[in-house]
Amino acid sequence: MENNKKKELMRTIKFTLFSLSAGIIQIALFELLDKVFRLPWGVSYTSSLVASVVWNFTFNRKFTFKSAANVPTAMLKALLFYVWFTPLTLLGGDYLVEQMSWNKDLMTFICMCLNFVLEFLWQRFYVFKGSIDTCE
Repeated sequence: MENNKKKELMRTIKFTLFSLSAGIIQIALFELLDKVFRLPWGVSYTSSLVASVVWNFTFNRKFTFKSAANVPTAMLKALLFYVWFTPLTLLGGDYLVEQMSWNKDLMTFICMCLNFVLEFLWQRFYVFKGSIDTCE
């Protein structure tokens, strides 16, 4: 049992580190699109989210979950998370930014934190559930 706890702790640490790198990509792209190109919050948020998701999925499948699962199937399962997550955060965030005058950067950070926690749970217990550590 102790070995399993250690494995899960390491898995959580790896996911966190890869998510931080994806977060850097998301923030950099968001800032570029928002501050330089002056695109609306929703366009900047969605574009930067997609870039970070692709990065995060690729590294977490291989190094965090060590999954030999069929990549297209795993990607489709991961996409199902974003089918509901993206519209909710996009519409909610856009409302808070445009109608309630929330700070764009704060809204993006809140969405990123929600994404981090919920995506870990989704990938750990749904996407890679039966295929964790099958490609060690």
